Amino acid sequence: MIKVTGHMNLYGGELPYNCMTEAIIPLVDPGSVLSLFGTRDKHLRRISDVLSVAITHRNGKIHVAGDQPAVSQATKALEQLKNVVERRGTVAEEDVSDVLRQVTGEEAVEIPRSVSVVAAGKKVKARTPGQSKYIEAIRKHDLTFAVGPAGTGKTYLAVATAVEAYKQKQIRKIVLVRPAVEAGENLGFLPGDLQAKINPYLRPLLDALYEMMDYDQIKQLMERDTIEVIPLAYMRGRTFNEAFVILDEAQNTTVSQMKMFLTRMGEHSKMVVAGDMTQNDLPPHTRSGLSDALQRLQDIKGVGVVRLKAKDIVRHRLVQDIVSAYDETRKKRR
Repeated sequence: MIKVTGHMNLYGGELPYNCMTEAIIPLVDPGSVLSLFGTRDKHLRRISDVLSVAITHRNGKIHVAGDQPAVSQATKALEQLKNVVERRGTVAEEDVSDVLRQVTGEEAVEIPRSVSVVAAGKKVKARTPGQSKYIEAIRKHDLTFAVGPAGTGKTYLAVATAVEAYKQKQIRKIVLVRPAVEAGENLGFLPGDLQAKINPYLRPLLDALYEMMDYDQIKQLMERDTIEVIPLAYMRGRTFNEAFVILDEAQNTTVSQMKMFLTRMGEHSKMVVAGDMTQNDLPPHTRSGLSDALQRLQDIKGVGVVRLKAKDIVRHRLVQDIVSAYDETRKKRR
């Protein structure tokens, strides 16, 4: 293994410039390349997507770069597939699934799902098996709960899926919602009127939306109320038909607020409720509406529940370590 400072992913984009590991796998028989890589390199793309590594082929050698654990898994997977080629002369998609299941320990490793939306010049797609299950759950269920740490794509993928549904005319309206709960800073000390005060709470939803659609298009759709970005309190008394409604930071809702939100669902609508139970900003001894709803509703037909984990974090590599460190501290205090 050798350390590198950066590596170009053969399948779209440059990996972050941080300390990474690279493994080099020699190919003894050049004729085995096509069988190992698959038609249009589909087997390599699968491994690259599932394990979040960069894979390139140069001078008869396969180069795998990324974080050390992922590189180790990818290297084992490629070595096992090389053995399959040597034994049978070809590799099937089932072989790739079996090998990925073995090296990751997952019960099932699915091909990461993509969303028919382009953000920052690239098609939005799941980057981990957990994110793939999240997208699939949203498409399959009218109500989906997504619980997981920061950086797992809960809000981003939900907004992308909402934009996809709108562009495909599956819904007529997108509604993005957040509770305006203070996190150590009092709203009263922020400048401006009420709208100016709540804008910081709604900004993450707008940021995700601006990556999916042109600014002028968003402005026009907001003027026609086709897109709404609103605080949770503004939903009372309303019903949303043919709408895609996303509640972000749902851990900061009370039980009564969550009930109010969920009962806004109208005909031919979808709802996604996303939150991180470790970032609860409610007053002490106040039960979170998110945890309460999960307990009450998770066994109801038509309700999907996805629990994303630290391994699904796709921000800077340090975020995964930071989340793990805080989780360890919390466990020791119990």
